[in-house]
Amino acid sequence: MTVTPDNVPGDPRFFVTQGPFGLEQLAQCSGAELRKAADGAETSTPFSGIAPLQSATRGQVSFLDNRRYLPLLEGTGAGAVIVAPAFADKVPPHAAVLVSKAPYQAWARIASLFYPPPPVRPGIHPSAVIGTGCEIDPTAAIGAFTVVGDGVRIGAGSAIGTHVSIGSGVEIGARCRIGAHVAISHALLGERVTLLPGARIGQDGFGFAVTPEGFESVPQLGRVILEDGVEIGANSTVDRGSIRDTVIGAGSRLDNLVQIGHNARLGRCCIVVSQAGISGSTELGDFVTVAAQAGLIGHIKIGAKARIGAQCGVMSDVEAGADVIGSPAMPFREFFRNVAFLRRMARKTTQDGNREKADKG
Repeated sequence: MTVTPDNVPGDPRFFVTQGPFGLEQLAQCSGAELRKAADGAETSTPFSGIAPLQSATRGQVSFLDNRRYLPLLEGTGAGAVIVAPAFADKVPPHAAVLVSKAPYQAWARIASLFYPPPPVRPGIHPSAVIGTGCEIDPTAAIGAFTVVGDGVRIGAGSAIGTHVSIGSGVEIGARCRIGAHVAISHALLGERVTLLPGARIGQDGFGFAVTPEGFESVPQLGRVILEDGVEIGANSTVDRGSIRDTVIGAGSRLDNLVQIGHNARLGRCCIVVSQAGISGSTELGDFVTVAAQAGLIGHIKIGAKARIGAQCGVMSDVEAGADVIGSPAMPFREFFRNVAFLRRMARKTTQDGNREKADKG
């Protein structure tokens, strides 16, 4: 079978599609201002989906929020484009203009309108194993080969995928989405929590005492608390606390392959990008960003709205609002001053060496 790439999103084999929708519906959904309809078009003209600027057609919506892509805007075939106010006059005459101060957010809302999450089909698959004393809302769905321990509670409209393992006593709130092969134990999940396939929540933390004879494991007696709206990526792990709970604050987003150690506490709306690791008992304030492959030592505090750069090694507290990079971590400006100094020294050393060789020659 020959497969060719397609720049048009929303393959109906994999995604639920809704629509068509008119411009007024799109404006209302996104919060954008309908600045003008396309030349000769009505606001009721139907749109069937979304697409990037370079491949969109008259029946599709696109967006622009980066000046770098202005050449694509000028040549787009899209029937409607979401833009910031500064770019409204750059939209070709054939396209309707939807103006928003946050074009990407408006785009996300319109994309969700056309392509909503798949509907939950309530019921428990015959192959699932359900423990005693469970409270499973009749509107929830339990997938094939899933094992649910004793005393588990699952809220309304939640969808549990296939081959999921849910330990005894776990509580899962309403409208959660639990992907295939997820394992959850010793955890309480709020509403609208999403766990992508392979996530591991609530396993033992990395705790042991060092003795002359070797290592002695320390019982991990805490829990994991995932507050409302948390999303955790594929194959990420969140260890339960040793004594107090590990907490992921409301609205936080963890990318794939992220490690959160025991007793760690993340505030609201934190972002942790792929392959980053946060050691035990470290605390992040609200709206902290931790970039890819960063490592945070244990027992430190990261202030609200701080940003940790990629591959950063953080070994001490970071003030609120600070931007740090490097290993050991330092403020951005200091880091790049050091880089510039080292480059100057390297050039000077090379030039001195070349002069020395010339003198000897």
